[in-house]
Amino acid sequence: MTSAPIAFYFDFSSPYSYIASEWIEALAARHGRTVQWHAMLLGATFQVTEIRSPVSYPLKREYSLRDFERSARFAGVPLKMPEKFPIATQNAARIFWWLHDSVHSARAVDWARHGLRALFARGVDLSDNAALLNVCRDFGLDPAQAEAAWNDPQRKARLRAVNDAAIAAGVFGAPFFMIDGEPFWGNDRRSQIERWLEKGPF
Repeated sequence: MTSAPIAFYFDFSSPYSYIASEWIEALAARHGRTVQWHAMLLGATFQVTEIRSPVSYPLKREYSLRDFERSARFAGVPLKMPEKFPIATQNAARIFWWLHDSVHSARAVDWARHGLRALFARGVDLSDNAALLNVCRDFGLDPAQAEAAWNDPQRKARLRAVNDAAIAAGVFGAPFFMIDGEPFWGNDRRSQIERWLEKGPF
């Protein structure tokens, strides 16, 4: 069976991305796979699909918030929704790509987990630059270097390119997984992903 990596697209502002980030590595490892993490912005896909976050619609908001909490409990991960939601997380994503490109992809993945847990396990507002700098400091990054990275035009262009490439590949939400060319959208596709990895296409 192929051992091609699993492409995992996530957005720092997505509760379902947070939940999926807590199980995808272990699931992949059980089946001899690695995971390639891709920080992206859902806002870019929303422009193409002409939709908004579910919590932007009154009829969907209460259900979505309930489902975030229920899904976290089901997965056994802590959840503390930030007071302000959704939020802009492009700076956290730029830090991811800065670490990925100039340090090591593993360090970037560690940052992704750290940032997602800060937002959804502790309720830290990553859209607030001062709060984000504190998260960087806790992670062991130099705050001045991190701020310089997220303001760097090269990092901004890198994230735009990632968004464009994701959309070109058919990614329209987060979390989104590409496995052997097969797309899976959503944290709730876990059982299907595991079935695919265990026995192949179905």
